[in-house]
Amino acid sequence: MHNNIYSFPSSIDKAHFRIAREQVPEPEDQQAIPHPRLGFFGVLDERLDLALIDKLADLRPDWHLVFVGPVVKIDPAQLPVKTNIHYLGSKSYSQLPYYLAGWDIAIMPFALNEATRFISPTKTPEYLAGGKPVISTPIQDVVVPYGVEKLAYIASSPEAFVTAAEEALMNNDHDKWLSHVDAYLSGISWDKTWQSMSVLIREAIKSKPSTQTKANEYV
Repeated sequence: MHNNIYSFPSSIDKAHFRIAREQVPEPEDQQAIPHPRLGFFGVLDERLDLALIDKLADLRPDWHLVFVGPVVKIDPAQLPVKTNIHYLGSKSYSQLPYYLAGWDIAIMPFALNEATRFISPTKTPEYLAGGKPVISTPIQDVVVPYGVEKLAYIASSPEAFVTAAEEALMNNDHDKWLSHVDAYLSGISWDKTWQSMSVLIREAIKSKPSTQTKANEYV
């Protein structure tokens, strides 16, 4: 609550993730997975809602859930096991757009707990830069601005995920939506974030009393 604290939401390397919009080679370990594919990349840990994932797989056994990333801080045995859930393991940052390119929808099935209370998922704009519809549980920094701006679907339950995914798969206005996405993303980048930070840093340095001034205060 200090008056000299500044919030910088997650930003995006747009050029890197826009690769997913191109015709790119399909990674070998994803080639045989049927469509529709709902994908997630990131750490698989206590922030994921495993019960939601398990139920979603049951509700639509014809849909395939793809998870790219390492398992951290949880027992891998806790992960739901279904024929339509695929764990592809950890991949390099450079590989992520190639996996994203092969998904129909990108998902963020985060649990609502203390571990996710203050997260600002960088993957939200990364998924969008790749041109993929996004469905997320109601994480605050996703609801605002992405849910409010109609850039992402917000779903609080497995059933709501199914409804949102069905709508996304049937969307006939994808080009219009993508134009809206690009207009929003045009205003953010890591370079712009750093430029804004640099201005604040320079102003702080200028306003800081000199060492000589501090010394004189105690004379």
